[in-house]
Amino acid sequence: MPALPRAAMLLVPAAALLMGVAGCASVVDVDPAQDAANARCAEVMIALPPTVAENEQRDTNSQATSAWGDPSKVVLRCGVDVPGPTTDPCVTVNDVDWVVREGDPAWTATTYGRDPAVEVLFDPDDVASSTVLVELGDAVARVEQTRACVGLADATPAPSGG
Repeated sequence: MPALPRAAMLLVPAAALLMGVAGCASVVDVDPAQDAANARCAEVMIALPPTVAENEQRDTNSQATSAWGDPSKVVLRCGVDVPGPTTDPCVTVNDVDWVVREGDPAWTATTYGRDPAVEVLFDPDDVASSTVLVELGDAVARVEQTRACVGLADATPAPSGG
């Protein structure tokens, strides 16, 4: 059996050390959404960016979920219940409509008019909502939008004249 070159012998322990360090990173425990097995969620998941709001993506323990930051600053779940008409604020960011619910401390932004819906949880004191929604927009846009947010003026019928 040929002997390994000296440089290769030095790389083997270094590679083992790196794999051991990577194995120490904790997996984020995220409950899967009810419709996480939806094929359109797979399209979203493969398009997710490796960083969000300058936080690195981490492994999660369930299908159609992702998290960024250690500890987690942003958590995403695909396949959540599709929101119906609501009085909660709805914002459009780069052609993606989001229903935003302020919590303490985490806020929840859920795509509106897309099935399956994608939910993002984040603390606005840690990451800016505008940054999170912009950086995740391309991935969630893989699910076709069939309805759009409307304002009160758009939803209220005009008075009839006469």
